[in-house]
Amino acid sequence: MADGAGRAAVTAAEFWQRLDELVRSSTVVIDRPAGSRHPRYPEFTYPFDYGYLAATRAADGDGIDVWRCRPAADDGRVTAVVVNVDLAQHDAELKLLLNCTPDEAEQIVALHNVGRQSAILIMRPA
Repeated sequence: MADGAGRAAVTAAEFWQRLDELVRSSTVVIDRPAGSRHPRYPEFTYPFDYGYLAATRAADGDGIDVWRCRPAADDGRVTAVVVNVDLAQHDAELKLLLNCTPDEAEQIVALHNVGRQSAILIMRPA
């Protein structure tokens, strides 16, 4: 690609492909299944499976967080990411959304826009 715009488009596609590869080459550990309650905030019920990628490391030192919306369709495809800033924890994180529809992704980002948290949703281009 000769122009900067063409290279940027390839880079965006590579970004999503590399996220897919990261998920496929990792074990998805669901430690908070859909319908379970948060261990510290029992009023919060997880609407979808929530967990992390084993043997990975996020900014907080734990595994990279994942939301999995439809386990039966789980093919390791990252359909969106949530970028979250939490002033109470004084951190920022990237959360991978696996097999989530746009409506499901909107539900998830809303969960991260409470209290001292702010988040944005980045959907994978079609």
